[in-house]
Amino acid sequence: MNPVFTSLRKIVSSVHFFIASGLLILTFFPLTWPIHLPAEFWIKQVLLNLLWACLFYGNFFIFTPKLLYNHRTVMFVVLVICTLFLVVFINNWLDTILHLPEVMEKVFNPDGHQHPQKRDHSGAYITIIMAMIVYGISTVVALSRKMQRDQIVFEATEKEKVVSELSFLKSQINPHFFFNTLHTIYSLADSNADVAKDAIYTLSHMMRYVIYDTQNDLTTLENELKFVEDYIKLMKLRLSENVQVIFEKQSDMKNHQLAPMILLPFIENAFKHGVSTLHPSYVYIDIRQLGQAIKVEIKNSLFEERQHLEESNGIGLTNTKRRLDLLYPNSYTLHVDSNTTTKEFTVTLTLELK
Repeated sequence: MNPVFTSLRKIVSSVHFFIASGLLILTFFPLTWPIHLPAEFWIKQVLLNLLWACLFYGNFFIFTPKLLYNHRTVMFVVLVICTLFLVVFINNWLDTILHLPEVMEKVFNPDGHQHPQKRDHSGAYITIIMAMIVYGISTVVALSRKMQRDQIVFEATEKEKVVSELSFLKSQINPHFFFNTLHTIYSLADSNADVAKDAIYTLSHMMRYVIYDTQNDLTTLENELKFVEDYIKLMKLRLSENVQVIFEKQSDMKNHQLAPMILLPFIENAFKHGVSTLHPSYVYIDIRQLGQAIKVEIKNSLFEERQHLEESNGIGLTNTKRRLDLLYPNSYTLHVDSNTTTKEFTVTLTLELK
């Protein structure tokens, strides 16, 4: 069973327990009085507390859900006022049929001395106050239960939205990657068939990763880095001698889990925008661990006509930022720097691993 629903059930159960305990204490509290109370008093005490229980649960299950939940506040207030008159009438009616005033007069005046009868409204006031307290507690508990249920529904809806959005982002990133990779192989097919064969073989390993590993929420750091290495190897096949590719990886990294395909768009961005067929260029990639975090630093050449890299990268980089927000809220830092002086574009990602 969902732990949230279990917790909610415990809370509601505990409220009912305290209500029942409170009614029992209220019922038998007169036992602490230093007098012997007649049976009529105990009959009224039991009946009156049953009335409070009916009032509590009637409001808890019917009045508040039917009226307050549906914003029918005026009708709810009218109902409360009518109920207050009703409980006062029932209290007086019980006094009448049980002859409780006369009986209690004998208890407190056993000598039989008659005291002048005065019209006493204190019983009505106490009854109204008790009814209002019962109404107040019942309304607060009912509204709290509704808020908890609404929160559960909201969280479940938000979770479904996140899952749907992540699936949509994955479906965009993968075709985006394959489009660029197949374009690279196409460019190699005419110029060097053997190299194109190697590229297809490397791509088959990468496709296996994309098809199987990305179906899960998490993959291992080892598999993700192997995928990155295959991608870099594939990119190197079509690069000229004017392009320098440096890939540095810490050798003793622990094999934590992380979201699949979370690093590729940044690396893909470097190759897409930092490599030139006309000018000397470079791509530098450094991956290492810092405790429970992984730090990825990517640098590439910045050309004047490609200074707005984040805008020009399109789906990949934008979606990766969105995936990071959804999967690692408050657990990552991402710095993107476009330095026109040094003509270098830098992406630094620090990610807390699971």
